Amino acid sequence: MSLLEIEDLHVHFHTEEGVVHALNGVSLSVERDEVLGVIGESGCGKSVTMLSVMGLLRSPPAEVVSGSIRYDGRDLLSLSEAELNEVRGNEISMIYQDPMTSLNPSLTIGRQVAEPLLAHTDLSRTEARERARETLEACGLPDASRLLSEYPHELSGGMRQRVMIAMALVTEPDLLIADEPTTALDVTIQAQILDLFRELREEFETSIVFITHDLPVVSELADRIAVMYTGTVAETCGIDAFFDDPRHPYTRLLWRSVPKLDTRAERLSVIDGTVPDLREPIEGCPFASRCPEHHGEPCDRVQPALRSVTGEQTHEVACHLYTDVSERGPPWPVGGGFQGRLASEPAEGD
Repeated sequence: MSLLEIEDLHVHFHTEEGVVHALNGVSLSVERDEVLGVIGESGCGKSVTMLSVMGLLRSPPAEVVSGSIRYDGRDLLSLSEAELNEVRGNEISMIYQDPMTSLNPSLTIGRQVAEPLLAHTDLSRTEARERARETLEACGLPDASRLLSEYPHELSGGMRQRVMIAMALVTEPDLLIADEPTTALDVTIQAQILDLFRELREEFETSIVFITHDLPVVSELADRIAVMYTGTVAETCGIDAFFDDPRHPYTRLLWRSVPKLDTRAERLSVIDGTVPDLREPIEGCPFASRCPEHHGEPCDRVQPALRSVTGEQTHEVACHLYTDVSERGPPWPVGGGFQGRLASEPAEGD
């Protein structure tokens, strides 16, 4: 059984401009001792999905319309607020994007890191403070004893992010959700934080959901990838398959939009068209209007479900190129690697 299983999750936001269909049937899982990278364009539902797991969506305007979220066999959506508080910050912890808006500027680092321990364990304040110091040291912060008495504004951006990681790990959770934890950091600090995640994963044996839009970053850490688009999961696969043999047209175009050092192209590849308006229900494939492999009614009328494309559940794609309603198969060799081309692209010499 997976540690976390999200199945057919639908979430709406009720706004003055209408109902926003933020999640439209998200299904994904996280295995024990696994790092799952969740990627996609801004607004595709990455953060909303994980805030749903944490039970942190404010209602109203948010509404979980349907679906299930099971953690270690328990349905999180059926838990009371008191029961959810026992899970949140204890068994599941989350690291947010911006430490300066997540850390309380009026409380010391020591008090904030120790707070989850005081809420979820029987440790005394002295014992919690000592555990906080040890966790700060484990997160690579020098002179942790001094840091306990300092305030967030006295620390650098990289140090604040490490404090956020320490706060999330101090209770030794089974699942850690990291919501773009390296976005606001320069590349040198990004590399240090990624190294820290690798070390802490081995030390604490924690499963990690790593949310990002940065493909090079996720390639350094993830075991498996979930690609999201307009509140749906387009493809899930192992990290090697993502780079060597992506199957969904959106995944392939997303990969090609990444700048590469060895390219001789004068311009970056772009994905034509615009993201659908999420205030309107999407009947068919959400990528249909932008897809170079769009082929008629199935794409426009039927939303494809995730299905295995390799005979195993390790590689699943939501695309009509792999469903029975399609009149033809994928235009590239199945299993032929990413050297295969989209049908809309000219071959060399054409």
